[in-house]
Amino acid sequence: MDVSGVSQASSAEAAFLAAQRQFEVAAQENTEDFGTVFQSALGMVEETNDLHNDAESAMIQFAMGQSENTHDLLVAQSKANIALQYTVAVKDKLQEAYREIMQMQI
Repeated sequence: MDVSGVSQASSAEAAFLAAQRQFEVAAQENTEDFGTVFQSALGMVEETNDLHNDAESAMIQFAMGQSENTHDLLVAQSKANIALQYTVAVKDKLQEAYREIMQMQI
């Protein structure tokens, strides 16, 4: 039984946590400019898209009978789901910050 997918899922989750921490730190520090924060957020979106494409590819391979390992399919789908949840959380925080800035009175 191949359990390498489990460690890959936890490494993907750890990578996303690190990217999210980097994004939050960059957003809070005045030393980082908006471009850096924006590039970090775009990197998260691109990684989410890659993980979604991998999960879709694994699903197609399983449906066509090229892969019989349901574990790898579940791991790919879980990684894509976790990535999407983190990306949506970051998007929500950005929208919240935008609303807060727009409500400020000058």
